[in-house]
Amino acid sequence: MFRDPLTESLVAFVRGVGIPVHPAALPAPTFLPGLAIRDGAILVDESRLTWPGDILHEAGHLAVAHPDERARPQLAPTPGDEMATIAWSYAAARHLGLAPEVLFHAGGYKEGSSALIENFAQGRYIGVPLLHCYGMAVEPRQAAAGCSEPYPHMLRWLR
Repeated sequence: MFRDPLTESLVAFVRGVGIPVHPAALPAPTFLPGLAIRDGAILVDESRLTWPGDILHEAGHLAVAHPDERARPQLAPTPGDEMATIAWSYAAARHLGLAPEVLFHAGGYKEGSSALIENFAQGRYIGVPLLHCYGMAVEPRQAAAGCSEPYPHMLRWLR
């Protein structure tokens, strides 16, 4: 159980799609404050968590990883995986009814959060071709043929 209602809500969603999340003390600096991925699970140190929306980003890394790689001690995402992760986390934020700023906060994305917000708001979705390739979502152009609801709708949350 987490004290912050947003953190608790995000953790419940992530767990609900099949990704383990555990509270943990993370005394050493981590890539994202208060978060780490280890052995296929997300560890959350709520006392060090700066941006709860980062939970969705880290979950996206696990969600788009090949199932054989998901449980490895450490993930090594490719640039393509990073783009798919951004698309996955945006779809999750939309699914949860969150403002894009919760995910694309000013402290992240190498100071490119405003560009991500603008691009996604305009339907310029980076990473979606990979989600489509993984069978997780349907690109809007493909969906126009009537085969399925388009991204940001997800067909499934795990690769």
